[in-house]
Amino acid sequence: MKRYLAIFSLLILAACNNSGKGGEGGETDTSFITKTPILQYTVMAEYPHDTSAYTQGLEFYNGKLYESTGDYNNSSLRITDYKTGNVERKHMVGKDSIFGEGITILKNKLYQLTWEDHIVYVYDANNIDKPIQTFKWPYQGWGLTNNGTDLIISDGTAKLYFVNPDDFRLKSTIGVTENDSPVYMLNELEYVDGFVFANVYQTDKIVKIDPASGFVIGKMDFTGIKEKFFADKITDRTDYFNGIAYDSATKKFLVTGKRWPKMFELKF
Repeated sequence: MKRYLAIFSLLILAACNNSGKGGEGGETDTSFITKTPILQYTVMAEYPHDTSAYTQGLEFYNGKLYESTGDYNNSSLRITDYKTGNVERKHMVGKDSIFGEGITILKNKLYQLTWEDHIVYVYDANNIDKPIQTFKWPYQGWGLTNNGTDLIISDGTAKLYFVNPDDFRLKSTIGVTENDSPVYMLNELEYVDGFVFANVYQTDKIVKIDPASGFVIGKMDFTGIKEKFFADKITDRTDYFNGIAYDSATKKFLVTGKRWPKMFELKF
């Protein structure tokens, strides 16, 4: 019996010695953790951007750039000539209590979220002068995009919501993680070639998300872009990095920030 107990003790000791604690300090072995690839980009062009625009949503559609802006009293929906920065058409939301958020266009309908009002405005993409329909949304509204079938919404948490565009019925929810840790503060969204790109609010980073698994499979770091391209124009009103638009016809990305004087065309 003592012989079996000795063998059992040796097995337990061997298991403990291989339990992930190693080295003199007994540090946890983290070599199995996969580092998220950093996606490289080149700034191909700079364009002027309206510094009154508290950018919440950015969208290319049929060669036009649509932009949703927030900020109480100043929330708007606009069509912009991105090369000149000129606002060609603007619709003011019209209520002091409304804070505009993300937008997307699907089947010629433009959907605009609001932050805490639980209202979704729907417009004809060819006429943004007034909504043609409204929906209720139970959570905060942050970012919005679509995969050609479903609307995809962020609410500032680590979740993405997949919603039926016809009745705003929730179809499914997925948690977004990077190396098993939740990624919070997902903001402006853009769906490109099967992946969701998201601004991470209050950072200069964009993450690339696999919408099937919720895994972050790549990220871009824009730290220092303000200082490099418009250091002399930074004021106390220059706010966070936010806004991603993709033109599928030209394969170009545009990014900007809230009240930034510049918009940037990127090549990956």
